[in-house]
Amino acid sequence: MHAFATRRKTTGAALLRTVALALLAAFAIAGLNAGPAAADDGDVTWTVRTAANGYGADRSSFSYSVNPGAQVKDTMTVANRGAVPVTLAVYAADGFTTGTGQLDLLPKGKKSVGIGAWVHAGHDSVVIKPGQSADVPFTVTVPKNATPGDYVGGILTSLTQRDDAEGINVDRRLGIRVKLRVSGELKPGLAVEDLHVGFAGTANPFGTGDATVTYTIHNTGNAILSAQQTVSVSGPFGRLRTASGAIAAPPQLLPGESWKVKVPVHGVAPGVRVAATATLTPLLTDASGSTSPLGAVRATAHGWAVPWTLLVLVILLIAVIVAVIVLARRSRVQRKLREDARVREAVEQRLRERTTQEQQQT
Repeated sequence: MHAFATRRKTTGAALLRTVALALLAAFAIAGLNAGPAAADDGDVTWTVRTAANGYGADRSSFSYSVNPGAQVKDTMTVANRGAVPVTLAVYAADGFTTGTGQLDLLPKGKKSVGIGAWVHAGHDSVVIKPGQSADVPFTVTVPKNATPGDYVGGILTSLTQRDDAEGINVDRRLGIRVKLRVSGELKPGLAVEDLHVGFAGTANPFGTGDATVTYTIHNTGNAILSAQQTVSVSGPFGRLRTASGAIAAPPQLLPGESWKVKVPVHGVAPGVRVAATATLTPLLTDASGSTSPLGAVRATAHGWAVPWTLLVLVILLIAVIVAVIVLARRSRVQRKLREDARVREAVEQRLRERTTQEQQQT
């Protein structure tokens, strides 16, 4: 069952903080048989499920494809499994993706503009005796000017109880997902934004290092999308390319939502200037549940990957070579100077000897 089970603490009507978010395992794993979602807290226990009707039986959630201006009527069944009567508030809310990649619904005090504004239950509340169940009819009214595309939210039952020990109110919510695709031109699209690459080298002058590639996936279209991802880092002219390992798929992003990704790439050759390329293959799910890949989206960013240890060794080697050349040249110059001095001294000595001989002859 694609259901929501949340527990929130509030003081009066103001939301203080969320203390627990427990999406049922059936919501997290696609393909499970539908079954009731349950909220259990001692004597107060209730379940929600989709009603069997012309839309089908054992549905995992409420899902519709409609035209702008159309109206849909359906029913949620609520059962009291506890030992005392229970009074539940009923309302709808827009969905959003949390930082952990789970789908959650806006609190009652937050304004909804999609599902939460278009879904209206037949009653604002329902009272159910122990062991009894009640059908909660609701109507989805799509505005005539609704933008084509996907919308996700949920219809919720809520119970607010006082926690005297902590002096707060606890809002327990249990509901079922509502997905709506408004007909018209579907424009699915993902973008790779804020792509950056960083490099951490190694002390080994001839070793490889690790790169970290970060980017944001932005759903720029009007359809819910997930994606397959690949990341690679290459040196100048596309050489020495290194691919990352397997990358976990992002959650299904609602239109307009973003998801930050951080990918390590090991064994990258420090090519001074490297290029990181992120490739996304968007995955679109149609009304029948089949998933189809769309055209790949790529983005590239450059960064520095300087092999500092090797660079220092090269500089030292160059310094040694220069020093050897300078010393060798200086040694040759000194030898030449000594040889010139010896020749000059020999010539002068010979001239002195000849002068002495000439003087003796005269």
